[in-house]
Amino acid sequence: MCGRYTLSAPAGRLAEEFQLDEGSVDLTPSYNVAPTQEVAAVLEKEGERRLEMLRWGLIPSWADDPGIGARMINARSETAAEKPSFRSAFRRRRCLIAADGFYEWKRENGGKQPYYFHMQEGRPFAFAGLWESWDKGDGTLRSCAILTTRANSVLDGIHDRMPVILPSGAYDLWLDPDADREQLADLLIPYPGDDLETYPVSRFVNSPRNNDERCIEPAA
Repeated sequence: MCGRYTLSAPAGRLAEEFQLDEGSVDLTPSYNVAPTQEVAAVLEKEGERRLEMLRWGLIPSWADDPGIGARMINARSETAAEKPSFRSAFRRRRCLIAADGFYEWKRENGGKQPYYFHMQEGRPFAFAGLWESWDKGDGTLRSCAILTTRANSVLDGIHDRMPVILPSGAYDLWLDPDADREQLADLLIPYPGDDLETYPVSRFVNSPRNNDERCIEPAA
């Protein structure tokens, strides 16, 4: 699964990675992005990409209570296309969720040790995401979920699942509203790149209230 991640890359790097107007990228660095928070996602409309803020935890359009979103931060890539909660978004509303690292926890010595995963040189990247609109409240609430898949060799032994990380060459296909389902399925695989690195970090990151560079400092 993916329950916490980071996004602290400079606006210029994000704009370059996602082909955005740098002036449209105005984000506060976050070293501990947590569920139910507003997160940065790239959506496409009429062939143009734009950066939007979505609530992390997908709320299906048919849901009566938006609180259901807190339990839907992730969607299993193997079943998302058929699951009632995600299938409409999978078909019509896919997005890129911007990140530059993520955390997973491993059981060690009777506790859970957090590990931080990131690309070499801190390169930003995209999780494969789904988004929805919920209109049963006072206004429209837009929310998202991160797709997950089985762990690759870097995560193996730490966690059995990982977020789907899309190579930059796949961004256009993932955002294409007319993309073939079989083509999309080919993208939902463990990230194969050997540029993904990891190291243990302090349990300081365990609390979502802690959000500064200490979250990603190597554990003593």
